[in-house]
Amino acid sequence: MSTANSSPVEAAEDVAANAVNKRYERLLALRTKAVKGKGAWYWAHFDPILIRNPDSNQPKAVKLKCTLCDAAFSASNPSRTASEHLKRGACPNFSLMLKPISQLPPLSSPSSQSQPNHRKRSSESRQAAGTSLDVSPINMFDSSRFLPGQSGQFQIQGLMSPKAPILSGGREDLRPLAMLEESVKKLKSPKSSPTYALSKEQVDAAFDLLADWFFELCGSVTFSSLEHPKFMAFLKQVGLPEVSKRELLCSRLDSKFEEARRESEARIRDAAFFQIACDGWKSKSFVKFTVNLPNGTKVFRKVVHSNGGAVPSQYAEEVLWETVGEVCGDNAQSCVGIIADKYKSKALKSLELQNNWMVNLSCQLQGFCSLIKDFNRELPLFASVTDKCFKIANLINSQPQVRNPFLKFRLQGVEVPTFITVPTPKCEISKNLGPFIAMLEDILTCSQILHLVVLDDSYKVVCLEDVAAAEVADVIEDVGFWNDVGAAHSLIKLIMGMCEEIEAERPLVGQCLPLWEELRSKIKEWCTKYNVGEGVVEKIVERRFKKNYHPAWSAAFILDPQHLVRDASGKYLPPFKCLTHEQEKDVDKFVTRLVSGEEAHIVLMELMKWRSEGLDPLYAQAVQLKQQDPLTGKMKIANPQSSRLVWETCLKEFKSLSKVAVRLLFLQATSCGIKCDWSFTRLFRGQGPSRLGFDRVQKLIFVAAHAKLDRQDFSSAEDKDAELLISTNGEDEMMNEVLAHSSSM
Repeated sequence: MSTANSSPVEAAEDVAANAVNKRYERLLALRTKAVKGKGAWYWAHFDPILIRNPDSNQPKAVKLKCTLCDAAFSASNPSRTASEHLKRGACPNFSLMLKPISQLPPLSSPSSQSQPNHRKRSSESRQAAGTSLDVSPINMFDSSRFLPGQSGQFQIQGLMSPKAPILSGGREDLRPLAMLEESVKKLKSPKSSPTYALSKEQVDAAFDLLADWFFELCGSVTFSSLEHPKFMAFLKQVGLPEVSKRELLCSRLDSKFEEARRESEARIRDAAFFQIACDGWKSKSFVKFTVNLPNGTKVFRKVVHSNGGAVPSQYAEEVLWETVGEVCGDNAQSCVGIIADKYKSKALKSLELQNNWMVNLSCQLQGFCSLIKDFNRELPLFASVTDKCFKIANLINSQPQVRNPFLKFRLQGVEVPTFITVPTPKCEISKNLGPFIAMLEDILTCSQILHLVVLDDSYKVVCLEDVAAAEVADVIEDVGFWNDVGAAHSLIKLIMGMCEEIEAERPLVGQCLPLWEELRSKIKEWCTKYNVGEGVVEKIVERRFKKNYHPAWSAAFILDPQHLVRDASGKYLPPFKCLTHEQEKDVDKFVTRLVSGEEAHIVLMELMKWRSEGLDPLYAQAVQLKQQDPLTGKMKIANPQSSRLVWETCLKEFKSLSKVAVRLLFLQATSCGIKCDWSFTRLFRGQGPSRLGFDRVQKLIFVAAHAKLDRQDFSSAEDKDAELLISTNGEDEMMNEVLAHSSSM
């Protein structure tokens, strides 16, 4: 009845008192377990005490009382209290290096027996204070309690000593004292540490795996880290001897290199012909050479350091031809082409004219990236957007009177950058598009805040004194400006998206024309969406297309059975209707160039037959069979090698044309291979003039690249780490949202 009639205030007090009592009982239980050896160490020095309200005698709070110095603390976080009060030296009667007294040898000094029993007295004092725990407040060895007596033996110093002694070496003396105690402990109860007996074969196998890991990381983990104390302790813990850096960098590296080199050369010898790909001419650091085989695999060849400067076209031509000779030996015609990310118009074209059997191409990925720079230089839309975005960014970043309202609105929960990215210098935008794209994204992200800023009274005051601020206000309030910014950003993202697909898919030369046709279609849709005139845009696209175009694109498109089209009669015929008149001529010229003079008229007759008869419908459907990619979800050709295999098996009657087709259809249209980590550059630059060091770096890179290609791992360690960090942050954000939602319920 009394409970039912109690006021809400009294009911709330009862709930709070019950919570305090439960907290007190829980702390007592934790301390009881700890004393029995089943809890945290610091409970031996803390007593939970209950603070009551003097008026109502209700429990008000729970405190932790230090049994060494009688200081009281909040019981909200015992672990933090222990760290701050005990470990950090705030308690005068506690030292950092403590050992149980039970582990010490017995003290036989008579003087020690005559000392008062502080443990008993302290226990009695706690019982008188109302605690029910019968534990010794000092059950750990405190070095400050032992002083050398006149007789050379130790005397126990009482807890109530007015001043604890200071060791001659200060706090650092505690570490040697702990080592002394450890030695005493080992002498009392010697126990051999556990060992793991491994056979010589197990040790060799373990070191082989360790060497493979180090080599494949290619310097990302330094070899000097083998001497890190923690790593050496790990080896000792698992029963392995120390690693010899000399053995790892000499005999084991040489062995792995020879094994990888023999396997690579064997793969190249098995192939009837191949394509050399070189990537890195534009990076001005080092150029990677790989060999593309007809079965779709890659073989790493070498790395050439470019000394960080612009390389003349003549030098590039010499390096390319030297590489051909290294791979082919005397049989140069087994190299049917080169794909590179630069020097198409000079070095590649020169080598193709000198060797009529070669098909030397420029990288499609670089062609699409260059198109973005073309738009930035030649499309008026980009010039207008760039100029206006520069004005906005510079004003926001540099004018305090404008920046203050920007930061004011930014702090109201809108996630925007602190500063707007400004490319520097402005004239270098065409060479480095990264900062320019970042500026567009920052402007679009800040659009809401920018509109609020120009409406702010403080900004209007600035506009009265600063003409530039007034111009920026007009720009921000102009709907057409935001349409242009969105259009420029959308066009860049459109092309960059196709670049990402090209880098992931690594299309063959027969897919070049469809790629550009897809680009034209998307850009046409973009023009319609943002009301941009198609004339200027088309001219820019066609100019870049002509710079990158090679007659091999048209020939491969016609000869690839993947592109055969079914006509009304049921035949599968090559898509000549998709070519322009000039491209049809390119097909005739190209196929005749790749055969001998005696076969020229034969190959043209076979081309006419291929145009009229095509491929058997059953085989054509088998070649064009698609399946869903489990990673991307897109429909892809089930067997990319079938286009070449059909010409080698089912179309043998085309004796001359088939030789052209099988050499052409496997050629890749991108030079990008494996991505190099920053460690590649660091290893090269660290060698200087040392020839021995340079050779070892070449071997190390060769082994690492060979392993990555075997695993079909074309990404870099930095990319993987970035993805991992992003995914981890995403998981953390999702967890925070879940926790916030649950706490609000």
